[in-house]
Amino acid sequence: MTATTINFVRHGKVENPNHLLYERLPGFHLSDVGQRMAQATGRFIADSPQLNTSVAVFSSPLERTQETAQAILNPLNKVRESRGQEPLTIETDTRIIEARNEFRGTRIGYGDGALWRNGNWKLVRNLWKPSWGETYKEIAARVRDFAMEKVDQFAGQQIIVVSHESPIWSFRHMLEKGHPEHNMLLRKTALASVTSITFDSDTHEVLGIAYFDPAKDVH
Repeated sequence: MTATTINFVRHGKVENPNHLLYERLPGFHLSDVGQRMAQATGRFIADSPQLNTSVAVFSSPLERTQETAQAILNPLNKVRESRGQEPLTIETDTRIIEARNEFRGTRIGYGDGALWRNGNWKLVRNLWKPSWGETYKEIAARVRDFAMEKVDQFAGQQIIVVSHESPIWSFRHMLEKGHPEHNMLLRKTALASVTSITFDSDTHEVLGIAYFDPAKDVH
């Protein structure tokens, strides 16, 4: 039996002084703290005898994930160079992008432009089945499509996938509980965290799920 591990990494903290729900909006980059978070996770991956054997790095197309992926790629490629291996590049895939949310551009909190104005709060009555955009089932389905493709493509190997909180947790919840619907307030997907999911390369059965939070002390 061979095993394939997909290491899902959530991006680091974003520069967002106006507290907007940025969703898929362009122009939202990692903050200084977010850069340090991504670098901490990059060091963690480069120092791990298992993770630093990863043979590919994928990212969603948004700036915050691309920047996190680059911070991971830099030390990882130094390890590869020391082994005489070719450097990796970032491969972009839209299936691991942030969830679609109709509240994009609104502000968290109160005042003009706030999420809770204009009756928007009525759409947030059920945290398990969002009614304000892409459903958890849709999110998990596209991530599963991506993951199963990569399990076949990289059988017996490890890869890094930089994505977002909702796609990572919805997919994990589906694998563990049999359904992707969940209370979004109970997610365990810290900024710049690593969720490693190992699959049987032949059957796609989940063999194990591990979670790491390398940037928890970064401020």
